[in-house]
Amino acid sequence: MEITTDTIMLLIFVFIIAAYLGVELISKVPSQLHTPLMSGTNAISGITIVGAIAATAINSSGNHVLGLIIGTIAIFFATINVIGGYFVTDRMLAMFKKKEAPKK
Repeated sequence: MEITTDTIMLLIFVFIIAAYLGVELISKVPSQLHTPLMSGTNAISGITIVGAIAATAINSSGNHVLGLIIGTIAIFFATINVIGGYFVTDRMLAMFKKKEAPKK
């Protein structure tokens, strides 16, 4: 597959639009909903891990060393994102647990 200038420009355009929409959407979220929304989003991003594994498996079949390296990095960062989402969710839910009364 040959990467042309048009393809690169399209990818840059999509990246800029996605970044702009992301900033606009997150800035409109009330602070009370931010933590639950982000923890849920991080947990759902486990789908990213599946996609990264599939892309890495496809690229590892040939001599695509760069694709293998980028896929491995994608798996690593997606895993950190999912684990962080679970830690945030656990910490958020711990705030709502009743504390035990001190023993006398």
